[in-house]
Formats: sequence, structure tokens, C-alpha cells
Amino acid sequence: MKIIRSMSVGTIWSGHPVGFDLLTHGDRQFVAYYDAERKMTVGMRVLEKDAWTLAHPEGIWLEGRSRRSSELGWDSHNFLIMAIDGAGYVHLCGNMHVDPLIYFRTTRPLDVTSFERVDHMVGEQENRCTYPVFLQGPNNQLVFRYRDGQSGNGVDFYNVYDVFSRQWSRLLNVPLLDGLDRMNAYARMPERGPDGLWHMVWMWRDTPDCATNHNISYARSEDFVHWTMGSGNALALPITIKSGAEVDPVPPGGGLINMTQSLGFDSDHRAIVSYHKHDEGGRTQAYCARLEQDAWVIYQLSDWNYRWAFSGGGSIRAEIQLDGVKVEPDGGLSQRYWHVKEGSGIWKLDSETLEIVGSYPVNDGQLPDELWTVQSEYPGMVVNTKNARGAGNRSDEDYVLRWETLDRNRDRPREEVPPANPLSLYVLDIV
Repeated sequence: MKIIRSMSVGTIWSGHPVGFDLLTHGDRQFVAYYDAERKMTVGMRVLEKDAWTLAHPEGIWLEGRSRRSSELGWDSHNFLIMAIDGAGYVHLCGNMHVDPLIYFRTTRPLDVTSFERVDHMVGEQENRCTYPVFLQGPNNQLVFRYRDGQSGNGVDFYNVYDVFSRQWSRLLNVPLLDGLDRMNAYARMPERGPDGLWHMVWMWRDTPDCATNHNISYARSEDFVHWTMGSGNALALPITIKSGAEVDPVPPGGGLINMTQSLGFDSDHRAIVSYHKHDEGGRTQAYCARLEQDAWVIYQLSDWNYRWAFSGGGSIRAEIQLDGVKVEPDGGLSQRYWHVKEGSGIWKLDSETLEIVGSYPVNDGQLPDELWTVQSEYPGMVVNTKNARGAGNRSDEDYVLRWETLDRNRDRPREEVPPANPLSLYVLDIV
């Protein structure tokens, strides 16, 4: 990729990182971020132009947070997420970490100046919301997923939107994942596989301490309503720790953390889960588990002499990252990795044994190096990026947001923060 041009979006709060959103829709593009005053900000531009129309959705006062629901505190969990429904109305949700639902919707199609607060979706179990996700479900439905509860005690609900009535309802009359009041699931968003089914990976956690993650698990579905485990056996809902959906029954303290499990597939459409855990010597290694003849077979990939010793609560920076396995044109499988000590790359895996047999070039499809160079002179700054989601009418272009902040601080306030930094949009040539 090469940079075609760049443009300024605005200035942002840089005291800690939090996820922004960038959504392309036809001939328009939408951005959601927190500005230099920590205010929730939404922008829209026409792809042919660089000028943004900006708006600040107005939230309500949160007594327990001593701020408005449209203002950012110190929590790196409080990302923003958008969606556009079939009638063109823009949905915005976020700034929640065990908080009452914070949700806005435009009153006019594609008009960010018309956002209004919507105080509920279904009106039940919406007072302790975290991890909101909009996704396109079966039959092109707009689906909303969130956690009700907290780390160590929570359930995952799915809502579905009716474009004609502009109303939400439960997609399922029970949670999809239920921690039974003694744990919660950390699930990746369901992904549509090459077999046409929806696949989902998650792990359980017993307490807010991230060291208590355990039992990486998997389920698949045709319709988001009926789910089966890898063996094909039906799963009664809600899915719990007792359901038998484990991929690898890693115990608490075994090296699982809820930020690196990824899903991929081989050329036979068999699901592959990439994750890390501690080996018998206590070192943290990369693993793949593949569904073979309706059972999970586990393969150790790495032989790193390193232990990622994480524990405690709050947002922490990843020291190991693993993408999902992909099929390459030469028939091999690729596994992209990043390691705080061992560097990064793309392993070539044998398609039958999953052994590392080489490597693939790492520059294909990557962002230009200049985007990763810190420009701020303030010490400790890191680069944040967000690739555009959605589909625009310019197939030869891709888009990425770039901004700089201090690193994660376990969601705790800092005594001193850097000045506001620019938020920039880069247009990339993908031909």
C-alpha cells in the first residue's frame, strides 16, 4: 500500500488510548472519536472531499462517574462503535464499562447532525453494559451484542433491529453465553467462515484478575439461534462452562488472556483457533487447535524462552498477538504473530502437520512504515490506528485513522497528560 493523501479530522485526547471507529458507506465516510476535551464526536465526509461535518451527541449525567455519558473518563475499555441500518440511519454506541446503555441514533439518514440519545433498546438488563458490537447477522439483520455484568460475572446478550419499526428486540430469549454468576465469557465476534456458517471463539474468566482466564471454547451456527459444538452436537442455550464446548481446557493461571484468541480456516474449511498459553516449563507459547474429524487437535507452534506473566485488572498492553490462520496461494497456511521480545513475522505452516516450515513476506498489505513512526516529542507516546470498515464506492482505495496517545495505564488517571494530538485520515492505494 502507498499513501495517496492525508487529511486532518480533528484533535484528540491523548492521555490514554481508546478505540475509535471509521465506517465507509457508499460515497460517504463516518468517524467516531473523542476530541481534545474528551467529548464524543462524530464526523461525516463525502469521499471526494476532505472536509468533515462534525457533531457532538449530547449524553446525560452519570452520577456514579461524575461526568456525562458522552464524555470520556480514564477507561481504555470505552471504545466507540457505529453501524448504518438498511434505511440509512446511523447508530452509535460505546463509552461503557459496566455502565447503563449509552446509545445514539440519527433522526435523518446519513446525517450526523441529527443524533439523538435513545435511553434503551429492549429495556431489560441494560444497566451494566460493556463491549458493544454491531454486526450484520443472517439475512442481513443488524445485530447488537453486549455483555451484561462485569468481569468474572456476566452474560452475553444479542439484540436484533427492525428497520421498519425502528425497534430492537432480543434475538434470543436467553443469553448466548452465561457465566452462571461465577464467571463471564470473553468472546470474539462471530465470524462467517468459508463454509457459510458463523463461528465463535471465547474463553471464560473467574474474576477481574486477567490471570483467571481459562477453557478456550468454540461454537458455530447457521442462524445465530441454533448453535453446535465442534463435534456437531447441539448446544442448549445459554451456553455455559458446563456445555462441553471446550477447545482446550486450559486452567486458570495457564497463560490464556482475552485479547489474542483468533479464528482461521484451512483449505478444507476446518476451523483453526490460534491462541497462547504456558507450556509445561511455564513459558508462554503460540498454539493452534484444529477441528479434525469432529475433535480438536492441539499443536504447539513456537519455542519461545519467555513467559508473559500478566495478572490484575484494568487494561494492559499485549505482549503477544496472533492473527487467524489463512490459506496462501501456494497452498500453505500462514500464521501472523507479534512478540514483545521475539519480534514479528508470518510463519508458513505445513497444511497437514501445522509445523512451521518457513515464512512469508511481511510487507504485503501492510501499512506504510511512516505511519508507525511516533511524531510527538512528548515521552511515552504510541501510535494508534483504525482501518475502515464497511464498503465504499471506490474499490481502489483503503482508509486508516492514525493518532498518538500515551499507552494503557490499567484505566487509572494520570497526574500529567500530553497536549492534544491530531487525528488524521490516510487514503491508501491498494491496487
